Amino acid sequence: MVEEEPLLQMVKMSAVTVTESWEKMDLMYISIECTIALASVLGNVLVVVVVCMNQGLRDPTFCFIVSLALADIAVGVLVIPLAVVISLGLNTQFYTCLFISCLLVTITQSSILSLLAIAIDRFLRVKIPTRYNIIVTQRRAWVAVGLCWLISFLTGLVPMAGWHHTPPGNVSTTSIECQFTNVMRMDYMVYFNFFVWVVAPLIIMTGLYAEIFRVISRQLNRRAEATSDSSKYYRKELKLAKSLALVLFLFAVCWLPLHIMNCIVFFCPTCKVPKIAFYVGIFMSHINSALNPLVYAFRIQRFRDTLIQIAQRFVLCKTTSAVPGQRGPGPITEKTQIQ
Repeated sequence: MVEEEPLLQMVKMSAVTVTESWEKMDLMYISIECTIALASVLGNVLVVVVVCMNQGLRDPTFCFIVSLALADIAVGVLVIPLAVVISLGLNTQFYTCLFISCLLVTITQSSILSLLAIAIDRFLRVKIPTRYNIIVTQRRAWVAVGLCWLISFLTGLVPMAGWHHTPPGNVSTTSIECQFTNVMRMDYMVYFNFFVWVVAPLIIMTGLYAEIFRVISRQLNRRAEATSDSSKYYRKELKLAKSLALVLFLFAVCWLPLHIMNCIVFFCPTCKVPKIAFYVGIFMSHINSALNPLVYAFRIQRFRDTLIQIAQRFVLCKTTSAVPGQRGPGPITEKTQIQ
């Protein structure tokens, strides 16, 4: 018995060290998440403000961009705090935890459906340029935005209808450790959420952007020697399409790792995915919400000009007239300057 005491003490010390290590990791995780949430909210609020202040940015495309910005704001305000709550494993009622988990999925769905709406909008703009303004009106664009959010809620709340883990015997009195995997079934996340509502839209959007670039390239080749308004129109459409395709690419890069890890856990139950890997995957999915405003600011000139004017007016307390050579926000049309 005397010889066993040192060994027992070593085991206890090792357990304490591991616990402290995980606590430090959790604290670091929460700190990083709070930083991402702040950047996401501030950046995307600016996106909404820019579109509201510049009447020229209130076309159907920017309606969908505002919808995407609202989803990214929701990531900072709702998703990240709720993800932190789930990571802490607090004790809650089963259906409370399930509803929180469903909200996380719903916001993701709204983002990808907004991206799909943007891709369809740009496709129609280059495919039927003469009829685009008749078919795609601002009112119809906002109706499409509403449908995107409605579909997002319906698909995200599917687990509430029964596609979830079996709850404890007495749901009303028994509390559980609120972890995402304790309430959400992985077959829902892989087959329904990932394959149907992530992979399929990504494939469709990739095809749409490929066709957009093909049509623009063909039109520009036909007018290689021309300096007509049509050529200018397609050049500017190409620049905007590249910017929005970059937004799609960043979404895929940031979200696919987490979904792939879910697939590994589902299809290979014996495979162990390190906790740190899941943390990195969660970070990447949340960082995506803070990246989109940077893409708009650096790639879309009209957006950047309005952002500079906001900074000069409200941060530096300068009027627009006090800045020589600064162009005021004008209408965004086929001839809009986009870089």
